[in-house]
Amino acid sequence: MANISSFCTGVQHIGIPTNDIKKTKEFFQTLGFTVAYETVNDGVAVAFLQLGNLMIETWQSGEATMRVGAIDHISIDVKHVDDLLPVVQAAGYEPLEGHVCQLPYWEHGVRFFTIMGPDQEKIEFCERL
Repeated sequence: MANISSFCTGVQHIGIPTNDIKKTKEFFQTLGFTVAYETVNDGVAVAFLQLGNLMIETWQSGEATMRVGAIDHISIDVKHVDDLLPVVQAAGYEPLEGHVCQLPYWEHGVRFFTIMGPDQEKIEFCERL
């Protein structure tokens, strides 16, 4: 059976919720980031900000903790996410969503699932279609 790392190609993005997406975009733009993609998903404003190979996903949720440790998730870029799911389950991890999910981000969407790490950090396995 394949191992988890054989599906992974690197970091896809880091997810950071915000209470003010305009302010967050402006802050990261002062650091040299550009807006790579923006959308509204179920009424929630979402932006992907890019600097070189670093991508930050931010969304205005009103749930930002406003304290150290505020990163919501780290997303690993993967190929064949549907084939990866049973490999991750065989390693003893269950997806928080219970299955592979899909969102209409980017040109063709993304498919993903998330597991919980040992310190309650969320690790997302995400395939950009």
